[in-house]
Amino acid sequence: MQQVRIVVVAGDGIGPEVTREAQLVLDAVAGRHGLAIEFEEHLIGGASIDAHGTPLRDEVIERARASQAVLLGAVGGPKWDAMPVSTRPERGLLRIRKELGLFANLRPATVFPALAAASTLRPEIVGGVDLLVVRELTGGLYFGEPRGRATENGRRVARNTMVYDEDEVVRITRVAFEAARGRRKHVTHVHKANVLEVSQLWVEVVDEVAKEYPDVALAHQLVDSCAMLLVRDPARFDVIVTENLFGDILSDEAAQITGSLGMLPSASLGAGGIGLYEPVHGSAPDIAGQDVANPLAAILSAAMLLEHSLGAHAAAQQVRDAVTAVLEAGHRSADLLLPGERRESVGCRAMGELVRKRLMER
Repeated sequence: MQQVRIVVVAGDGIGPEVTREAQLVLDAVAGRHGLAIEFEEHLIGGASIDAHGTPLRDEVIERARASQAVLLGAVGGPKWDAMPVSTRPERGLLRIRKELGLFANLRPATVFPALAAASTLRPEIVGGVDLLVVRELTGGLYFGEPRGRATENGRRVARNTMVYDEDEVVRITRVAFEAARGRRKHVTHVHKANVLEVSQLWVEVVDEVAKEYPDVALAHQLVDSCAMLLVRDPARFDVIVTENLFGDILSDEAAQITGSLGMLPSASLGAGGIGLYEPVHGSAPDIAGQDVANPLAAILSAAMLLEHSLGAHAAAQQVRDAVTAVLEAGHRSADLLLPGERRESVGCRAMGELVRKRLMER
């Protein structure tokens, strides 16, 4: 039996509710695949601010480094919105990514056949959509220097700097091409090289890396036209690779195509072998504690954990198959109900139980 330690930072809002269901699913599937999982729970975000005065303690970083993976819920909420940006809950998430060297964010956007009608796009447009956004996570506009605000000549001024070096581009590009090899062997690099020197460097380096992968096709796409194509013809995309800001925006657009943010998992990976897994949705404080949150994104994030950090590919597929079966049986959380639909919604705990029941039947 392989011993595995997973650090759990459930965070704020609905984070603890959906993370609990993901943990229970991991427990349900682990033993069948030779895994003995130990969960170690810590605070992050607003919960950590309230308890310790900081969004993330050094101790949590050290415990995360000693684990095989980190399972995250969500951070933030109106309670902490008035705090300075440098001390808000989101800084805990940014810091743990940076401290663990997590430079690659993988966000799959898959339209489950049973949910095609839930998308705001027509079913014939979203049918068959199965794409992966690979976003660079530790560079670019969010981290470049100089940055800040000032008063110059009596006027308020703010500046941010977009900076990348070729090594940063190489490593994220290789992640995208490796992922494409296990999918449909097509990478789309998204950029703004017609006006940005940074994007021009990206195009050059991506072309160089592509030569290492002759079996994978490469296309370059301007970010504005990519945003248009994602809503016009999303099924054309397999793997999208791009820098931090563009990836942040496009991954949320791709997520909405699927019908609900409550269905979208993500993985943040680095060179050190430790991954951080979290649902794409936020903390949704307006529904926290009401047992109405959709736990499926957190459960699917647990499937990505099994696959990428533990190498348990069969276990990961069993979890995805269980989620598919639950949806095909007609079960829906509140966010997945269509306007005017009369079927009764399933609560957070009940949805997790349905997935576990399917796992036990296999």
